[in-house]
Amino acid sequence: MNRAETLQQLAQLCNLNREGVAPPAIEASGFAELDARLPYGGWQSGTVVELMPADIGIGELRLLMPALARITQSERYVALVSPPCIPFAPALNNHGVRLDRLLVIRAEKNTDALWAIEQTLRCKSFGAVVGWPESIRDRDVRRLQLAAESGRSTGFIYRSPNASRDASSAAVRMKLQASEKGLLIDVLKCRGGRSSFSIVVDCRLRTDFGSSRCPAVQGQPFEAPNSDPRPVVL
Repeated sequence: MNRAETLQQLAQLCNLNREGVAPPAIEASGFAELDARLPYGGWQSGTVVELMPADIGIGELRLLMPALARITQSERYVALVSPPCIPFAPALNNHGVRLDRLLVIRAEKNTDALWAIEQTLRCKSFGAVVGWPESIRDRDVRRLQLAAESGRSTGFIYRSPNASRDASSAAVRMKLQASEKGLLIDVLKCRGGRSSFSIVVDCRLRTDFGSSRCPAVQGQPFEAPNSDPRPVVL
């Protein structure tokens, strides 16, 4: 699917929220210990959050599941842009994510991935956008931040742990590591709250991808009969 077709589909989704239904300013993460440390008790709309996992499949997506589930259940959409592995539909469904409110965009180029993240963040029908760009610069993060503010959504961007050495305009920056007790989160930056602290949350139940070592998305991310919208390809 090319950009024109993608824009047409996004326009249709955005028109569903033409009245501008106000989303909650804060979406609880679903982990009480984390909400207690985040400003105002959860993920803030209109912000970009950078997540830097040490490896794939350590629970880095499960960390977002409670919030993503509530967003889809509240009639807003969630977009997954260029996930590194095939999202496992039964696991998403078991977490409460409505598959008919989930849009998976597979971008073949990094520029297309960044473009798709920005466009979906600007659309008020989307409560959250989760993206895995191959690379991203601070000026790109600033563009995504403006898009999130415009769409009143939250952008979750997965980056390499090495990115922690670079400056970033993201509101929240977290390094993620596997721990015996779950997921160790090192909060490097937290606008409006305390930074430079660590916390452990329990994300050990299972991974949220079909394969924790899948190198790339190939074929349909999942089959979800009677679900709309369908996965699209840039």
